[in-house]
Amino acid sequence: MTKEPPQRHRRYSIGASGFEADSLGPGLYIVATPIGNLGDMTLRGLATLAAADTVLCEDTRITARLLERYAIRVPLSPYHEHNAAKVRPGILARLKDGACVALVSDAGMPLVSDPGYRLVREAIAEGIPVTACPGPSAVLTALALSGLPSDRFAFFGFMPQKSGERKKLLGEIAALRATLVFFDSPHRICDTLADVA
Repeated sequence: MTKEPPQRHRRYSIGASGFEADSLGPGLYIVATPIGNLGDMTLRGLATLAAADTVLCEDTRITARLLERYAIRVPLSPYHEHNAAKVRPGILARLKDGACVALVSDAGMPLVSDPGYRLVREAIAEGIPVTACPGPSAVLTALALSGLPSDRFAFFGFMPQKSGERKKLLGEIAALRATLVFFDSPHRICDTLADVA
């Protein structure tokens, strides 16, 4: 028998206006979050977060600030590379019991360079509905602002930390006829640019 989640006040606010969130069916909801401007949060994303039984997030402090901005009160559960393997079975069990679970990242679209894809893959294998609420993406935003050709591009996630590994990767992909997009940390960007040159 499917457990009914406890009833809660499923609302969100934008400025002084409050809204009721429609109930969602059970399943996993992948929700994009802003990548620098909280005003970039989509209406559908807000309604989904407000309707969720719980929100899985990388850092509960960051997600709590987002939810507080829109007066959303929903339980938060950490889900990140350090605990994903341990907590994933419990999350899947809740989903099988009929829960509505949202997955967010600290910024942008979840599953881009984070462990969320394993949860999605296992949910699909278990027949659990998975829905995406698209929105901001650092990859596509950077590409759009670059002025580089965007009709063919490849994303390679985070650059390796060590120079030798970066040079090896760059050598392997140098012949690709596409715009290449990477993530890198601010403290390493100069070293990476030197390796690219």
